Amino acid sequence: MLGRIRLLAAPLVLLFLAASPGPAHAADTVAAAAADTADDRVVRDEVLLTLGTDGVLHAKEIITYDFGAGGDGFERVYSTRIHHDGKRDRVFEVENLQVTQPYTASLAQEDERTLVKVSGPQASGRQTVTLEYDVAGAILPLPQGQELRWTAVGGWRVPVQEAAVVLDTGVMIRNVNCFAGTLSSVIGCSEFSTKMKRRRAVYGQQNMLPDEYLTVVSGLPPEATSGGPSYVERKTLATSFAINAVTGGALAALLVLLVGGLALLYFLRGRDKRADSSVRVPLTATGDGQAGFEPPDGVRPGQIGTLIDEQADVIDVTASIIDLAVRGYLLVEEEEGKSDWALRRLNRPVNDLHPYEQILYDGLFLMGERVRLSQLGGTFAHKLAQVRSALYEDVVAQGWFARRPDAVRSRWTVAGHVVTALAAVGTVVLAVLTNYALVGFAVLAFGLAMAFFGRHMPAKTGKGSTVLAHTLGFRDHLRRGEAAEVPDRQRIALFSRYLPYAVVFDVVGPWARTVEDAGVQGGDNLYWYEGPAEWDLSKFADSMRAFTFALSGALAQSRPYVGK
Repeated sequence: MLGRIRLLAAPLVLLFLAASPGPAHAADTVAAAAADTADDRVVRDEVLLTLGTDGVLHAKEIITYDFGAGGDGFERVYSTRIHHDGKRDRVFEVENLQVTQPYTASLAQEDERTLVKVSGPQASGRQTVTLEYDVAGAILPLPQGQELRWTAVGGWRVPVQEAAVVLDTGVMIRNVNCFAGTLSSVIGCSEFSTKMKRRRAVYGQQNMLPDEYLTVVSGLPPEATSGGPSYVERKTLATSFAINAVTGGALAALLVLLVGGLALLYFLRGRDKRADSSVRVPLTATGDGQAGFEPPDGVRPGQIGTLIDEQADVIDVTASIIDLAVRGYLLVEEEEGKSDWALRRLNRPVNDLHPYEQILYDGLFLMGERVRLSQLGGTFAHKLAQVRSALYEDVVAQGWFARRPDAVRSRWTVAGHVVTALAAVGTVVLAVLTNYALVGFAVLAFGLAMAFFGRHMPAKTGKGSTVLAHTLGFRDHLRRGEAAEVPDRQRIALFSRYLPYAVVFDVVGPWARTVEDAGVQGGDNLYWYEGPAEWDLSKFADSMRAFTFALSGALAQSRPYVGK
């Protein structure tokens, strides 16, 4: 009946399409409509199933196919993957496919189905094709027996006029059931029963629509076969990151690498001798009234700052500028009521400057012999980068580091970022294609650890560790701000002399206490700083705090990048 209706409707469809105006490809549309309304159908699909003791079904499928006006093949679809539980799918395997001559058949797996393409000579009307194949995974053990389940007929793109299945188990069949319709249908078939003393089951269904299926079920005694089901994990985000032997091993390896990396870091850092907190650098006045206190090993403030944190920071450059002023290379002038300061270049030979100091000194006065701090922002970036680079070269030249600390940090950080990026891509690929995404995630975490711990990888030499120990003792003294034994007239000069080091150590506040009660005596020693009118030395400590803050801010505005 369905075929006759479609034949009657086809001329109407063709007439409508022919009469309707359309683009040049209208002929293709007409041809497609004609193909869709052709009288192809499966007249009868008969499947003979024989159950082996190993649980494998051998199927002989006799297909009577009506090619209508003509055709040379068809497609047969087997449902070979069904939902089992929240994590797994049950799979069936179609194997050992054969087809009668003159036809040929190919088998392909497509997601949840197995597709068989049958090809042969051009023919019209009814033709008979016989397929033979084996089905594995049809047996499911139950507490009281075994269940055989197989979607024997279905997946056709054309109607099936009659479907018949005969199952020969060789054992007593306890019960039978059958479902027709969609794959999830619970509607019973038109026929299902047992015969041959309950050793054979028969199933049948009439007039199946395209893409409908016939699933046969039989209950069998325990140990009727040695077969069992096959399962695969369903592909979800959770299963992609599941812990299994592979991912568990990868995570364990990550732990070993991280611990090993920390051990390596400790080994590298372990060469730095720990500073002895008991080290005290005495501050005394000599017989001529001058302070007999010197920085550790005579190093400059910028060098000390780079040695301590292994970074040439803006604060190290700030301290170097103040040090140049204290040493008489430039004069700091506080402007009246403007919260601004000017740096004035002084006429003094510069043959005792370190390379980084020379670059800094020349860079400050590119615009003239006098420059305001407010003018440095945005104009000093290139020179600042050169100063920092020269500082790194200097600490290597001093023998405190075997390699530039910034280069060591960059190498580890870049390597960590590269590993992280590759691992991120790999994790996505593994999550899509496999259940081993945790392997990629483990590598990603390792890359992040490399990038994070890279900042700690620069290591001091033995000489650098020794200088550091003296440096920390010097810092403790400045933090305590002890200068009571120094005469008042020398206290301002002493404060000025070691102010650059206090800037590096971030102890300007405690060190400023040395001049809080120094009065106004000793003013002649303030050769490097000029305050505005009505300014006296009682305001010196506050002026210094404001000046160092303003100088660091001006340099930070011109900073081209953040700390290497």
